[in-house]
Amino acid sequence: MSTDGATTSRTKLPVLETHDLTRAYRMGRDNVTSLDSVTISIQHGEFVSIVGPSGSGKSTLLNLLGGLDTPTRGEVCLNGKNLAGLSENESASLRQHTLGFIFQGYDLFPALTALENVTYPLLVAGMPVAARIQRAVELLQKVGIGEKLHHFPDELSGGQQQRVGIARALAARPLVLLADEPTGNLDSNTAGDILNLLTALVVDEGLTLIMVTHDTEAARRANRVLTLKDGRLQAQGA
Repeated sequence: MSTDGATTSRTKLPVLETHDLTRAYRMGRDNVTSLDSVTISIQHGEFVSIVGPSGSGKSTLLNLLGGLDTPTRGEVCLNGKNLAGLSENESASLRQHTLGFIFQGYDLFPALTALENVTYPLLVAGMPVAARIQRAVELLQKVGIGEKLHHFPDELSGGQQQRVGIARALAARPLVLLADEPTGNLDSNTAGDILNLLTALVVDEGLTLIMVTHDTEAARRANRVLTLKDGRLQAQGA
């Protein structure tokens, strides 16, 4: 796999790829393998769902793809760079500028307004005040809650909180969105709205979306479905 990010092409190289990706750990006296020799390649602009029963390794795979966990064996290449070959600062910078994360539990800062939650990653990135406020307002309008800028998370419904989470994930203009059960806490109607929004963003923003889900209806929205069982990749169906 290439580790030269300078020559990465959106059309020629995968945005994410793994080879022999394995994650094992100790549980008491036992060795447990949560992900076993998974090799995948994901292209720019794809919408990929990861499905499988509880304990199949879905979230482990997502965490490894996002550099939030370290493989026991194998490698992850993000936008042409092998994560294992990067320093901690380089890895953090690559994640910050390449990846956006959407969580099932929203993970918003409760003491910050919707606007402040979305501007936070831009503050960390050093963007000037006016520019980050403009970016956050645009995103909150794009996800349909421009009238809730100054509301705190506990003043928003679950669907509205997830829209804030999506806007925050988009703030730094990532290439890839990693979504872990983004509709898991929502009713079916709201879940459908969120899926419609995510599907539209893939097209409108030119994003790659990788989504862990237990919802078969949600999985059908994807261009491709990766099925895991007992830590192994079973299928890569369209």
